[in-house]
Amino acid sequence: MTDGIDPSVPPSGTGCVECDEAGGWWFHLRRCAQCGHVGCCDSSPAQHATAHFKATGHPIVQSFEPGEGWFWDYSSSDLYESGPELTAPDSHPVDQPSPGPAGRVPDDWAQVLRGA
Repeated sequence: MTDGIDPSVPPSGTGCVECDEAGGWWFHLRRCAQCGHVGCCDSSPAQHATAHFKATGHPIVQSFEPGEGWFWDYSSSDLYESGPELTAPDSHPVDQPSPGPAGRVPDDWAQVLRGA
């Protein structure tokens, strides 16, 4: 699983890069283990983490949620309960809500989620 992982790269920020640029919102966050890009999960309306994989070929993400350390390999659809320690921080700030960010999540967010 170490192919596609660069433990020295920090995360790109505390939220989904593309959602922040567009004023959107996310359900949960995923961090690219190769370049640090933070994108929103597949349950989120925009699915930017998967889009990043498709655009770059970077296969492995780690959950960017507090208390979660699992990795997902898009190329093989394998879940790993743990993996190498990546450069801190290992999650978005604990006071940042999920879904988030605060102030941009619609009242009907649960009905908007993909797969809901």
